[in-house]
Amino acid sequence: MSAETFDEDCPGGPPPLGDRPLVLVAAVALVDRDGRVLIAQRPAGKSMAGLWEFPGGKVDAGETPEQALVRELHEELGIETVTSCLAPIAFASHGYDTFHLLMPVFACRKWAGTARPREGQTLKWVAPIDLSRYPMPPADLPLVGLLRDLL
Repeated sequence: MSAETFDEDCPGGPPPLGDRPLVLVAAVALVDRDGRVLIAQRPAGKSMAGLWEFPGGKVDAGETPEQALVRELHEELGIETVTSCLAPIAFASHGYDTFHLLMPVFACRKWAGTARPREGQTLKWVAPIDLSRYPMPPADLPLVGLLRDLL
């Protein structure tokens, strides 16, 4: 492969971190019995309000990404799961203006309870083929095709 072909197929990458912090966030594709994935719309007043995302959140000090998801799913959606029900499937790495996001992504098919919005978000169960119809934050966009092909 020539450098010319390589440059066309793989243009640039994210800029170096510089002064931006690296933020670790974990996300999950909750998959129901019908093969649909749960997405949540960011509420008004939050950054990127109106965009759709996969449930999850920041990994706190002392937590693993899996532990953070168990906590976040309880806090955000009122459902219970355990770390052994989370299967790693991908990760996203995206440079925003003020931080760089690193996001391990998991799939989960087993949980207890019914997902309900607990933080002002709107929830929607979506067939993987339809995920591209929902505007998402830049870090989530590469996951859409992956989930469509994987699920």
